[in-house]
Amino acid sequence: MTNANWMNETPALLAYYQTEWGRPEHDDQRLFELLCLETYQAGLSWRTVLAKRPAFRQAFHQFEIAKVAAMTNADIDQLMLNPDLIRNRRKLTATINNAQVVLAIQREFGQFAKYLWQFVDDQPIVNHPATWAAVPAQSPLSIQVARDLKKRGCQFVGPVIIYAYLQGAGLIDDHPQAD
Repeated sequence: MTNANWMNETPALLAYYQTEWGRPEHDDQRLFELLCLETYQAGLSWRTVLAKRPAFRQAFHQFEIAKVAAMTNADIDQLMLNPDLIRNRRKLTATINNAQVVLAIQREFGQFAKYLWQFVDDQPIVNHPATWAAVPAQSPLSIQVARDLKKRGCQFVGPVIIYAYLQGAGLIDDHPQAD
């Protein structure tokens, strides 16, 4: 979540910020889940996505990549009936597509995490901006990662979504100095 003032948010968002956001993540399943959730966040608030995370976990087999990759159009039709989800057919389809791409990346690199962390030489980029307003919406890194993911076939992975993703997964540390 870029350019946010977490301290003025709900207890659930504050807890997410304090325990998850920006912590270096190396678990493929968690990285995939976060990528999916950032996809759903596009055009919506993170508060909305976070509130629906339990339903997404249930619908997408706890984000087990191989199980999501094996889902079908019939599964999407069923998900479209679930009011607990963000029912955007393009995003639901992208989730399955992106799982298939992540599987291909795992075959090539051994781990999705290894693929991602290579972009930052296995070390988070620490920015520590003075304020949330100083946090950019995208960066040369997010443009590079987005282009590479798109080249591999990922959907809904523009540079703004990927910047928020890299922040959430801890590849970019944008915790303001005051935190």
